[in-house]
Amino acid sequence: MSSYRPYQEIQRRKSRRVYVGKVPVGDGAPITVQTMTNTLTTDVPGTIAQIRRAELAGVDIVRVSCPDRPSALALKEIVKEVNVPIVADIHFHYMRGIEAAQSGAACLRINPGNIGSDDRVREVIKAARDHGCSMRIGVNAGSLEKHLLEKYGEPNPEALVESALYHANILQQHDFHDFKISVKASDVFLAVAAYQQLAEVCDHPLHIGITEAGGRRMGTVKSSIGLGSLLWAGIGDTVRVSLSDEPEEEVRVGWDMLKTLGIRHRGVKVISCPSCARQGYNVIETVRTLEDRLAHIETPLTLSIIGCVVNGPGEALMTDIGVTGGGNGRHMIYNAGKTDHTIDGATMVEHIVELVEAKAAQFKAAADAEKLAAE
Repeated sequence: MSSYRPYQEIQRRKSRRVYVGKVPVGDGAPITVQTMTNTLTTDVPGTIAQIRRAELAGVDIVRVSCPDRPSALALKEIVKEVNVPIVADIHFHYMRGIEAAQSGAACLRINPGNIGSDDRVREVIKAARDHGCSMRIGVNAGSLEKHLLEKYGEPNPEALVESALYHANILQQHDFHDFKISVKASDVFLAVAAYQQLAEVCDHPLHIGITEAGGRRMGTVKSSIGLGSLLWAGIGDTVRVSLSDEPEEEVRVGWDMLKTLGIRHRGVKVISCPSCARQGYNVIETVRTLEDRLAHIETPLTLSIIGCVVNGPGEALMTDIGVTGGGNGRHMIYNAGKTDHTIDGATMVEHIVELVEAKAAQFKAAADAEKLAAE
């Protein structure tokens, strides 16, 4: 018997559910894609513009840093102008958490053990309750508590998990349970092992990520290996790909990861060959152009771009629209897996864009009709 198992057959880890604004996290809710702004939060127009670009890329939740009072107060204007819930990133000063909650943050990224006395923790929890905020405990291998480094000698999975449970216990002692947890590290093996251990000892939703993963290429590789293995094991309720790049690029990589695993689908999934001497057109340039031209499409569909007839017909059978390179500058277009017509290479890109947009509109109309009928 084959050992092949698509993601749909993987048993997701059971967890409780929390909400970030209106977005559900955990307990079987769709795995969400997050990013974080890198503008000065006090640059309200710049921060809003960056969030809107991330929204166009499909972001579900955005984290915004609040290092000082002006930043926390700036959230009030930012929240009003965007369409996704905002997580306020808080470090050390408890008043920033209170101010962020009052300013409309949907979630506070805060480690309660780092903000001082029990009275301060109680004040932050009250603000979160009063304003409908959830929380995220965020443990990072690069900033573990001193006593844990002394105990374990170095960052390791046990230290990360112990830190996470310590902070979680503080919230639970105050009867606050609307939180998720992350235990991030830049080392893939350390992060994965920590999440695996944490997943076994608690039922809180897990925010997964490989922190400080690097630039676009290396960061994508590291994140795909680490997060992909966790998701394949059913671990993870919300993800962030941490790249030294623009936030919208993090979102695109996150979505590509989920699409590849068959977890969630959004936009055009391009299947393309690496090209060789058999190619009937410039595959690499065609794919690069099409990915850019089709980035605005949200409706899920598949497109195969294959340079010759060796693998092209087979791939086209499994995609909504397909292109196979042919001779004499004419290339075969497939529709729903069947040969449909040929197209001249000079006009091929524009023609494919038109076909994909029409197919996306068709799929969306059918989905909308099905949803309306169900209601």
